[in-house]
Amino acid sequence: MPAPDTAAAAPRRLIIAISGASGAIYGVRALQMLRALGGIETHLILTPSGARTLVEETEHTVADVRAMADVVHSPRDIGATVSSGSFRTLGMLVAPCSIKTLSGIAHCYNDELVVRAADVCLKERRRVVLLLRETPLHAGHIALMDQATRNGAVIMPPVPAFYQRPATVQDIVDQTVGRALDLFEIDSPAVKRWDGGQRSRPRGEGAGDDAGPAQD
Repeated sequence: MPAPDTAAAAPRRLIIAISGASGAIYGVRALQMLRALGGIETHLILTPSGARTLVEETEHTVADVRAMADVVHSPRDIGATVSSGSFRTLGMLVAPCSIKTLSGIAHCYNDELVVRAADVCLKERRRVVLLLRETPLHAGHIALMDQATRNGAVIMPPVPAFYQRPATVQDIVDQTVGRALDLFEIDSPAVKRWDGGQRSRPRGEGAGDDAGPAQD
């Protein structure tokens, strides 16, 4: 008798961590977009520094953001479900990611849950995406990004795209968050996909001509 297909029944879970770097809105919008999409169980880790930045930068309270997630974990709970590789997830999005958090992930310094959960995802070969919010960068920062990448993480600074002609800050944020979700094979309607440059293409020009944004 064939074994049951348990993989199809496994819940789709994504860990969202909000650290203390500027840009708490990226994590907030990730939670909101995932809830709107449905079918993804979100696990939130909000650090104390992340909570402080959230209140400074947005109109949301900590309670508001905690209510956006399906499950909320204390950053001090090193024994939470997401601290074990046997707890299956799609991976982890750290949005925003501070340099301190990057350093912990690069060096596997698992003294709190954000770094522990990321380290678990990496050892299980799951996707870990870090929306690193820092500029300018010195050599130490670049070395940390290199090491985290060698560990398997994806460094994704939230660099805005402009080909979709954003009209508001939320347009910019949503495009970045949607592209981050792309890395987990989660398709969001918020993403404006490149259309081959229809605005700049001369009338009557065929689709077989050179495509893509011009690069010098």
